[in-house]
Amino acid sequence: MAKQTQRIEFTGSLGEKLAGRLELPKGPPRAYALFAHCFTCSKDIFAATRIASRLRDHGIAVLRFDFTGLGHSDGDFANTDFSSNVADLVRAADYLRETYEAPSILIGHSLGGAAVLAAAGDVPEAKAVATIGAPADAAHVAENFGAKIDAIEEDGEAEVELAGRPFRIRKEFLDDIRSQELTPRISALKKALIVFHAPRDATVGIENAEKIFVAAKHPKSFVSLDDADHLLSRHADATYVADVLSAWATRYLGEDANEGKALVKPHPERVTVVETGNGKFQSQVLAGDHILLADEPLSVGGLDTGPTPYQYLNAALGACTAMTMRLYAERKSIPMERVVVRVGHDRIHLDDCEECAADDGNTQGQVDLIEREIELSGNLDEAQRAKLMEIADKCPVHRTLENKIVVRTAQKGG
Repeated sequence: MAKQTQRIEFTGSLGEKLAGRLELPKGPPRAYALFAHCFTCSKDIFAATRIASRLRDHGIAVLRFDFTGLGHSDGDFANTDFSSNVADLVRAADYLRETYEAPSILIGHSLGGAAVLAAAGDVPEAKAVATIGAPADAAHVAENFGAKIDAIEEDGEAEVELAGRPFRIRKEFLDDIRSQELTPRISALKKALIVFHAPRDATVGIENAEKIFVAAKHPKSFVSLDDADHLLSRHADATYVADVLSAWATRYLGEDANEGKALVKPHPERVTVVETGNGKFQSQVLAGDHILLADEPLSVGGLDTGPTPYQYLNAALGACTAMTMRLYAERKSIPMERVVVRVGHDRIHLDDCEECAADDGNTQGQVDLIEREIELSGNLDEAQRAKLMEIADKCPVHRTLENKIVVRTAQKGG
């Protein structure tokens, strides 16, 4: 099995070697994502590391890398600007496309958020874009330079201290960020967008999130990070971003992400269920040529990428009921236009079930209750409606559930 975190290297926009880390889930990835870190940060900053590893647990492969001149990447940071960062992102997407699979999700933190908004148009496979504490324009980063801006303008460059480290900023950098117009790019995004921002972000004000959100066209979403700090230094905040992002992105990843390829050879006569390795519960359900997913909701540790086992059970009864009623209506020329069946499952105390016969073997005093609601439409008289409701109880799955069921289990292989 491949390592879950792989060190990779690719050539950046300025010809330098850029260092990255690719987080790979245990099973086939649901999707590939590209993560852009904050200004003068690195791929190993806590927010990038935690979000990437959490998304990996959700079955999403994530590439995070150091921009030119930062972290473990080659090159001189003084020679870079916002445009080169955007170009580095496009090169990273090229690397994924050529080596694994093009990214369908772009994620940017702080100035990295502005960078993914600018780069998104050059990554056609990207279906979803996420910004975290991002400025609405690249020029916002100049606020970090304080009084040194005049020196940069007059002398052509100056040393600026950022997060306790010295960086040489050149006038070309200022000229470049001032020339960037993000609003037209956001308006022309043509990709789903989710904006994460903390209302009390002291580094990038919440008004930036508003500008990004207003400029974007639907589908778009906003998620408040409450009292999180700009760098998402608390474990819970970074985890929250990853969990919400994973669930949100599922809607936009398409059928390939939800179904994929069969992980094992399906049985010709039986339903096959195999764990995918993505998340704690996700399983692939193979029924003939059909490939589905089963999962649990986020609230109990699942990925919420498919129905739960009991929802599949309810679906079996609901579908069988509708099919049985349809067959009867057509055979008897009953003008039933449509049938809608709603099914729910619960466990109740035996004493609360009037129609339940006492079972001396029921030591827990509880019974499984399946409630079925049937809605009929069409020009039906009362006799026809009554007969159709009677036929509903003759559905084969209904009969199976009411019969005594024996489950035989055998171990196969290893």
